[in-house]
Formats: sequence, C-alpha cells, structure tokens
Amino acid sequence: MRLLLLGCSGFVGRALVPYLLELGHGLTVVSRRHQPFPPLAADRIKCLTLDPADPASWQQDSLREALAAAEGVVNLVGEPIAERRWTPEHRQLLRDSRVRSTELLVAAIRELSSPPSVLVSGSAVGYYGSSSEARFSEDSPAGADFLGQLCRDWEAAAAAVPPDCRLVILRLGIVLGADGGALGKMLPVFRAGFGGPVGSGRQWMSWIDRHDLCRLIATALEDSTYSGPYNAVAPDATTMGEFAVALGRTLGRPSLLPVPGAILQLLLGDGAKVVLEGQRVVPDRLRAQGFSFSYPDLSAALAAATNPGRR
Repeated sequence: MRLLLLGCSGFVGRALVPYLLELGHGLTVVSRRHQPFPPLAADRIKCLTLDPADPASWQQDSLREALAAAEGVVNLVGEPIAERRWTPEHRQLLRDSRVRSTELLVAAIRELSSPPSVLVSGSAVGYYGSSSEARFSEDSPAGADFLGQLCRDWEAAAAAVPPDCRLVILRLGIVLGADGGALGKMLPVFRAGFGGPVGSGRQWMSWIDRHDLCRLIATALEDSTYSGPYNAVAPDATTMGEFAVALGRTLGRPSLLPVPGAILQLLLGDGAKVVLEGQRVVPDRLRAQGFSFSYPDLSAALAAATNPGRR
C-alpha cells in the first residue's frame, strides 16, 4: 500500500517506519523535522517537512498530492502528554496537536473524490480517566477529566471521515521501548541502581511492547475486518510497583527506591496525573479479533526491549 504517515517520526515511528518498509509498503512521512529517517532514504520513502496542525500545510500541493495518492493513512500526531506542566497554554497545545490536526486531516480527506481506504488514528487509554479499581474495555465511557475529554474530542474528529474510509482508533497504553517513552526515561536510573516505583506503586500501568504496536498498526491497515476503537494494550496490565520489580529483575539491579509523587507534582503539576494515576485497561476487542501478541508477558517484553538481540 501507499501510506501517508503523520506523527510517526518519533519514538513509535523509529520502529514503525522500518517495519512498514520491510512489509513492502511505500511511505510518505509528514514531520516538522527535515529527513527524520536519513538511514532509510530510499525510493519507497518520501519525507515532507510540514506541520499537520498548521492549516497552511494542508494548502500545500505536496501534502494534498500525497494524501490523494495514499491508500491508507496513519495519524499519531500529538505533543507529549507528561513532560511539562499543564499550564493553560500547554493544555491548548495538547488539544491543538491532536484534535486540530485530526480535524484538518479529515477535512482534507473529505475533499477527495476517492479517499484513502483506511485511516488508523491514535488515541490513548487516558480516554477512560483514572481508577484504582475499575476494569476498562472498549465499551467503557470516556472519563470526565481533562485527558478523558481530550481523547473523546480527538476520536470525534477522526470519526468525521467519509463512510467509505474505514476508521480504526487505537487507544494506546504505555509503549515499551528502550530508546524513548517511559521506559527510556527509567532505564538510566535503574541501571545506576537507584530505581524504584513512582508514587504509591499501586497505580495501574496498561502497556504494550512497541513491536506489538507496530504489528497492530500494520494489521489494522491491511485487514478490512478491523474497524472502530481498540485498546492497544497487552492482555495483562500491571501496577507501577510490579513494573519496577520486573524491570529491576531484568537488569539485575535493585528496585527499592521510590520516587515520591510530590516531586512529580512539583515538576509537572497536573501533568503528573499521567504517572501517579492509572487505569486497568483490557484489549477485549483485540482478543475477539484474534490478534496475537508477540510479547503478552511483561518480563519477556522488558527483556526484549532492553536486549534487542533477544527478539
């Protein structure tokens, strides 16, 4: 397939783009960075240096032509959630980078006489709000907090695609990879022997191995039976405390020094909620669909992420 990728030049994209090329797809990658994948420069990958959240970008012929030529679109655009304090300005940036960019994408798709056959669009398990007791499936309602409403509006923007463009929504959990995301931040601390759970350690972590996420995106693009929202998480959620113990065991390092929640609150303000509060999310629809996880077990996923030669 000829694919248009948005928001795929960072942590997830570093694995997704080579994987899609390996499967034989042709790619156009839209990024604010110039040539985000220089080692992969080839006939089957083209890079456009544009900002999908900027309406002016969608008036440029290069992007409009790439969209018109695309058989499928992957939309994972979004500023990082838990790296800065949630000032009013940053909250607006989080919304614009997800909701506004998706609105612009869908508006451009609706203008086409022959739209792409499929749109795989991102969301997050923050859709459900946080809870220490509830078990969230795809049928659970959106939470009433900021992240819940952000994800609800993000998904609503994607849902405006034309009926002949199949829509798949992936509600992403914590993506595990050694070179970024939550695990990438934790590895140096744990390897130095100062690792431990963040906050109480009792909060839920719903996670997915990055390779499994790439496989899921490719499957959603290629398999026409995939449609609607899916929880992109491994079958068994864990707690922060269990995660710290498993990571320490994998690295052969102690995992006893907790990071007080008050420190994160001081650094990130409301943004600390992403780390200090969690949700137990289950992939009921993926199970029903028959998707097979390569890394359903946390210990195996951590071993593979920290020692890629084991894959």
